[in-house]
Amino acid sequence: MPEPLDPQQELGLTREQLPRHVAIIMDGNGRWANARGKPRIFGHMEGAANVREIVTHCARLQLDALTLYSFSTENWKRPKAEVDALMNLYVEYLIKERQTVMENNVRLIQVGRREGLPEPVLRELDETQRVSRDNSGLRLCLAINYGSRLEIVDAVREIARRVESGQLRPDEITEATIDAHLYTAGMPDPDLLIRTAGEMRVSNFLLWQISYAELYVSNVLWPDFRPAHLNEAIRNYAARQRRFGAVLQDITPNPS
Repeated sequence: MPEPLDPQQELGLTREQLPRHVAIIMDGNGRWANARGKPRIFGHMEGAANVREIVTHCARLQLDALTLYSFSTENWKRPKAEVDALMNLYVEYLIKERQTVMENNVRLIQVGRREGLPEPVLRELDETQRVSRDNSGLRLCLAINYGSRLEIVDAVREIARRVESGQLRPDEITEATIDAHLYTAGMPDPDLLIRTAGEMRVSNFLLWQISYAELYVSNVLWPDFRPAHLNEAIRNYAARQRRFGAVLQDITPNPS
């Protein structure tokens, strides 16, 4: 198991100042490849290799959770050759990185619909989730075949079934009820949402969960996004005052 990082030495922050849950929209793989005259899948391969470094860094910082937007439900619209290559890449990644997951005490969780994912991807996802389920460190959530609107639809359907069967009354439905029926049930909401490659949108990612997340946009393309860039995002997060919809009290003493 890797040696934990001291946030004071690494970041100049106390552990209490760190986000519990970081979510990342990993954008820019295609542009990274195009800039080098390579096919898009080359960028995805470099992006996948970079995941190891970021996951290991988050594990060493002892964050609670890291959610990575890996493949959206809208990504099925991409050319079939690119989608097939991505699915093969997921299989290779899950096999290759299983040892890294275990060495870093990481617990893997998939969030998203299983329907539609190829059987080899599901097999390797299930195996990595099985072997890592008792790990007590970072929870690594791979959002694969994920769309936040569909997640909410799935949650509403399950709640409606419970109401129809008499297990739940409509007036008993609360925010906690919806939380419990999302793919991310049992996880803390993200404190910090990072998007790479300079794009200013959330792209149907964790729409319910990021209601009060702090947003940070990096101009760095994902394959070049290093732990130093993540540290910069965390320092930026720590410098903010999180209000959660409230107004900060003016604590300046009144003149006597």
